[in-house]
Amino acid sequence: MDKKYHILLVEDEEHLHEALKLNLELEGYDVDSAFNGRIALEQIKNAYYDLIILDIMLPEVDGFTIIEKLRLNNNQTPILVLSAKNTSFNRVQGLKLGADDYLSKPFNLEELLLRVAKLIQKSPVSGISTSISNTYSFAGHLLDFDSLEVLLANGESINLTKTEALLLKLLVENKNTVVSREKILQTVWGYQVFPNTRTIDNFILNFRKHFEFDSKNPQHFISIRGVGYKFKD
Repeated sequence: MDKKYHILLVEDEEHLHEALKLNLELEGYDVDSAFNGRIALEQIKNAYYDLIILDIMLPEVDGFTIIEKLRLNNNQTPILVLSAKNTSFNRVQGLKLGADDYLSKPFNLEELLLRVAKLIQKSPVSGISTSISNTYSFAGHLLDFDSLEVLLANGESINLTKTEALLLKLLVENKNTVVSREKILQTVWGYQVFPNTRTIDNFILNFRKHFEFDSKNPQHFISIRGVGYKFKD
């Protein structure tokens, strides 16, 4: 695979966990481990994942609660539930809370890997954006992503940091489309521990100060409450 997809495996049965982790890594995935629900929530809060494989019966915080918390916080990471609770009630409960798929134990490994591959494509960052050249102009501003320089409409020249340039280019490439916070964090900051999402807000505020005619009534850098940001040229 061209992209290295990142999976969080939340399963407290040690032997099953190790077997799944090994097979997922052999398929080319990066796999992080969590053996209880509380730790899983902490890891999800501090890193980006393309998929979460989630057991239901977990120590401290159960899988249903994890699904509910993520969806209430607008985290749309695909979730594959693994559960020994093979009843229609539990299956329906998991899907109603926002899980994307449900696989009962014991399961066929090949089937699991096929479902993983399918769900990975639903990841919030798996969509294709439009590539742009290394220069871009809007509202009289000229951006040069190679030199990290901007010539503003008023004739002033400013320099961008590498992070500012990455974020600006991501928004421009996805113009007129809402870019989720998850996608921004994964694309700009990578798979490392993320900054507080308030940091993104500060970058957007700086963009408005430089590029908007009226920064309090932005026309180009729009916040979509609880979801992310949208660029309009």
